[in-house]
Amino acid sequence: MDSERLCLGSRWKRDGFRLVYYGLRNKPNTTRNVLKLTRREAMVLDVLPKACGDAERNVLKRLTAEGAVVRERDVKPLPSSYEEARFCVSCAANDFMIPGLEFDAEGRCPICQNADVLPSIKSVLPLVETLPKAMKGRFDVALFYTGGKDSSYLLHHLANDLKLRVLALTWEIPYMSDSARASIEAAKKRVSSAEFVVRKIADDDLRRMYRDLYDRAGNTCACPSLAYVTFYPELVELGVPFLVLGNEPVQMKNLWFQHIAPKSAYDPKMHALLSFALNALRVLTFRRPLRPGQAETLLAMRALAYGEPKVKRLSGFVNPLQDDVQEAMRKIPELMRPFKRAIRRSSWTGRIPAMVHIDMDAAAGGYDWAKIKKLLTDKIGWVGSDSLDKGLHTSCRIEKCKEYTQFVRFRAMKSTVIPFSAIELAIASREGNVARDEAIREMKGQLGFSLTQPPECAVMEAYLELGK
Repeated sequence: MDSERLCLGSRWKRDGFRLVYYGLRNKPNTTRNVLKLTRREAMVLDVLPKACGDAERNVLKRLTAEGAVVRERDVKPLPSSYEEARFCVSCAANDFMIPGLEFDAEGRCPICQNADVLPSIKSVLPLVETLPKAMKGRFDVALFYTGGKDSSYLLHHLANDLKLRVLALTWEIPYMSDSARASIEAAKKRVSSAEFVVRKIADDDLRRMYRDLYDRAGNTCACPSLAYVTFYPELVELGVPFLVLGNEPVQMKNLWFQHIAPKSAYDPKMHALLSFALNALRVLTFRRPLRPGQAETLLAMRALAYGEPKVKRLSGFVNPLQDDVQEAMRKIPELMRPFKRAIRRSSWTGRIPAMVHIDMDAAAGGYDWAKIKKLLTDKIGWVGSDSLDKGLHTSCRIEKCKEYTQFVRFRAMKSTVIPFSAIELAIASREGNVARDEAIREMKGQLGFSLTQPPECAVMEAYLELGK
């Protein structure tokens, strides 16, 4: 090794006095993607690649042990297709879909290596199994309803299983799939205890915001942020006590692997401590104490309106995608003003819908995608995607476009966000929500992980009128 040239390892990138890893590292480093550099380490890195002497190799000893500095001949090339990729032996994860994916000696990916952690990572919101009937008002709960698999299951569970009065809120995105539209219309006829409200943002306003977001992120995915902004004032005005989320179970686990939420964010004790601290402050300022879930709502809405607080940014646990959306939403001040007024008003009055989470895996007795699709078809007339292989994100026509842009940006190390669907599908196959071979079939045929732009991007570009 003395005479061999040293260089940065594949997927490591220098950022000032930090090294950032663009990938998913083996346990116990799965959530350690940033290494702080000493001045001496930075100085030696500045002259790589080169054949280093003993003194330089000694300076780089820590980084070599981390795999951040390697011999030039040991740099791993990136697979250019699924055929060249290495797959995890236990789930659908592979190093084409997730560039920089590491494997242990047994061929397991970091997702499978952390299988012991997964059961405790359920929700960053208070978990509930049932909800009380509202003493006042027309609705017991509200949910954001897209017509997709997951929101349709939540609608069915709240209305039919728990017998609650549901306010189903639909933000009509310009890319809504035909199957989602058909599912919404069917649910309106068959779910009699739900009231359906559909809102559409003016195209001129939406294009202005979307163009800004496109310049920042390469796509126009703003769900569900715009739904919160659109409907929060109405929820406050109506006094709906609960806004219930029921994300696909793997979506909440994805946040931990993405370094967006620390493990402590999933701890009910931390939620209780947060509520206690905030309520102590509210009592001192003569405001009504908050119920579980209301503090989480207030903090989430403020982050959308004004950006993440400095304390959270210093912790390193932020969502760059939400940052992009939050900045782009400023292009629609007419929409943001009533949203901010509703936040201020609800904060003083305590009239805040509590954001809580239904564990759909527990509610369904195992969130098996095939079983869920059949249940929804039978019970509420749900209409699935034209492709039977499609299980993730069935309500949007340009989902492939979002996946493609996230993939190419991450592959080029322009974004630290691993494509969400890549992590989610791997976890789903690990958890048994979908068989591994079915997950791989969906990955290859239905998702946008490709080095060639999918046709769906033309739909987005046409709406943005980019050619005009």
